Amino acid sequence: MRRVRLEKAQTGVVVARAIHTLDGVILLPAGTRLTQEHKEKLRNHGITEIFIDDPYSEGLSIPELIKEEVITDVKAQVKQLMTSPSVKVSVDEKKVGQIVETLISKILENDNIVATLGDVRSIDEYTFSHSVNVCVISLVTGIGIGLKDDDLRELGTGALLHDIGKLMVDEAILNKPTTLLSTEYEEVKKHTRYGYDLLRDSGNFSKMVCEIALSHHERLDGSGYPQKLRSSDIQLPARIVAIADVYDALTTDRVYRKKMMPHDVLDYMLSLGGKHFDKNLLDAFVRHIAYYPVGTAVILNSGEKGLVSEYNPYFPNRPVVRVVIDENGHSLKSYREVDLSQKLEYRVVAIWDI
Repeated sequence: MRRVRLEKAQTGVVVARAIHTLDGVILLPAGTRLTQEHKEKLRNHGITEIFIDDPYSEGLSIPELIKEEVITDVKAQVKQLMTSPSVKVSVDEKKVGQIVETLISKILENDNIVATLGDVRSIDEYTFSHSVNVCVISLVTGIGIGLKDDDLRELGTGALLHDIGKLMVDEAILNKPTTLLSTEYEEVKKHTRYGYDLLRDSGNFSKMVCEIALSHHERLDGSGYPQKLRSSDIQLPARIVAIADVYDALTTDRVYRKKMMPHDVLDYMLSLGGKHFDKNLLDAFVRHIAYYPVGTAVILNSGEKGLVSEYNPYFPNRPVVRVVIDENGHSLKSYREVDLSQKLEYRVVAIWDI
C-alpha cells in the first residue's frame, strides 16, 4: 500500500483504503479498481490523494498511530460539534473532553509513538481534520516532554479547539483561493480573540485552554499575533500547539496551494527553532514525526528509485528503502531493501512522484 496524488493515480489500480466523507458517505470502498469516473467523483468532493495497492507497494503496511476508523469517527464527532447551531454561543465541554480522552488513550497504547497521520482528507473538510490532527500532534509532543494527566488533557482540549474562533470568520475569506487583501488578513487574525472569547464565555474551560486559542499564532521573536508576545511570555501549551498547527497546515492541500512534503516542512521548521518556535519543544516534536513516512517514493543518490518501507526513529533521514527501479530506469523483477542507516554511501536526494 502507498499514498499517491489523485492526479497521478493510474486507472485500473486498486484502492487500498475506503474513501468516505465525515458524514459517513462512502465515496469508494476498498478494493475498487479506479476508473476515470471515480477520479472525477473524488475530485468533485475535494479529495486530492488516495491509498493504492500496486506491484511496487505489495506487502507494505503503513503504520497507524491511531486506527483509521477511530480517527474518522473522532473527526465526524468534531464536525458535528463545530456545525452545531449552538456552538457559536457555547462549546460542549463534556463532548470535547470525551474526544480528548479517546485520543490520549489510543496514543498511549503504542510502544513507539510516531505520528504518521495518513488519513485521506477532503479540502472541504479541512477545518475538522486539521483540529483533530493538531490535537494528536500536540498530544504526542506533550507526551514526549513528559506531560501527564490534567496537563495533557488541558493541552489536548486547547489544541482541539485552537481554531474555534474561525467559526466567526466569513467562510469566503477562509476559503479564498487567491492572496488575501490586507483587510481580509486582519479579519482572519481576529479568530484568536474570537476563540478566546467564545471559550471563556462558555464558562467550562480553563484559563489555559482559552489561552491556547488566543496565543497559538504567537512567535518567540515577537513577530506573531495578536499580542506580539515573546519567549516565555507565551505559555508552554500554546508553544506546542503553534508547532503542531504549522506542521499540519503545511503538509495539507488547501484551496490556494498544494501541500509540502513532511521532510521539507520539518527542515523549514527546524530552521526557525529559537526564532519562531521553542527549540526544545521542536526537538521533542521532531523525534515523533516521520521525515519520510512509509510508502513515500524516493530517489537515491545512486539513481535508483524505491519506496520507504520502514521508518528509523533514530536516524529520521535514513529510512529503509525498497528499491524497485534500477539506476537505468528499469523495473526490478524482485525488489531489494537498503537500510540507509547501515549503507552510509546511500542517501535520499529527491521525492519520486509516481
